[in-house]
Amino acid sequence: MTGSESEEPLLRRAVCPGSFDPVTNGHLDIIARASRLYDVVHVAVMINQSKKGLFTVDERIDLLRQVTAEYGNVKVESFHGLLVDFCKERDIPAIVKGLRAVSDFDYELQMAQMNNGLSGVETLFVPTNPTYSFLSSSLVKEVAAWGGDVAHLVPPLVLRALTERLAKR
Repeated sequence: MTGSESEEPLLRRAVCPGSFDPVTNGHLDIIARASRLYDVVHVAVMINQSKKGLFTVDERIDLLRQVTAEYGNVKVESFHGLLVDFCKERDIPAIVKGLRAVSDFDYELQMAQMNNGLSGVETLFVPTNPTYSFLSSSLVKEVAAWGGDVAHLVPPLVLRALTERLAKR
């Protein structure tokens, strides 16, 4: 095929990785911003066999697919192993990570340098919206487990799932 024939345009691709247990408004802020910068954003839900999550990987994927449905360029998938292998398999040259605080930067910079050294994948750091600078899935679960109001921290769909799951415990 020559350059003048119809070829599929080169798509700018990135991945937003995480455990998303559960997905928070902070996660969604980063995913939404990445979706405006890239043609395709893969949301990669990490499978960690040694860690018991509140939600199964399939439940997290389902919740993420529902709350990101408005973005037509977001694909939600699971992965285990090295993130750079996930990127290689899908021809993804960039990882997008949200940074909440300087303390996040130390760890994330080391990961970014390791990932780049292993595969050439670049990491883009996006400063978290100040509204969510304190927010983590762990904190949401802890506050919700003690009966605190987390309605302003997670999407309504996630709040319902979280409330139902914690009521069963």
